[in-house]
Amino acid sequence: MTIERFEVQREIAASPGEVFTMLCDPNGHVTIDSSGMLQSAEGAQVQRAGDEFVVHMDREALNDYPMGKYSVTVIITKFEKDALIEWTISGTIQPPIKHLYGYRLQPSETGTLVTSYYDWSQVADAYREKGIFPVIPEASLRATLGILARNVESRGIDPNWRPARCR
Repeated sequence: MTIERFEVQREIAASPGEVFTMLCDPNGHVTIDSSGMLQSAEGAQVQRAGDEFVVHMDREALNDYPMGKYSVTVIITKFEKDALIEWTISGTIQPPIKHLYGYRLQPSETGTLVTSYYDWSQVADAYREKGIFPVIPEASLRATLGILARNVESRGIDPNWRPARCR
């Protein structure tokens, strides 16, 4: 059986609303990206399925395919406030590849259980045969969750907090 979807989870000490706000902000995607490909974004805060924004990319960050700098349109495919956001992209490669990225948020005792996923099960055979999937490794999803946690949790840090002394 071929794996066509990655899912990773992380507990984040912030409310689902705080996490979701970051994920609905086009610049939030740039802020939390662990791959280094996302350079900047343009567009309004996402509010519903069908919303779109533009992300300027630099594939050279992965050093795998010589695509250089390019832009993609992020198209929100699923949207449930404070619970689910999913998207696909349309860009220089046409027809669109139809791979999906998303986050599911569940309230937890410590804040939010965040599940990040990447699904390439709908990719056309012509793209699949090129052997480029998954485009990003599972470790990148996990690293992006770490950056997401750092960004949303830091908003609630006590300004008087100091690290413990090294022993």
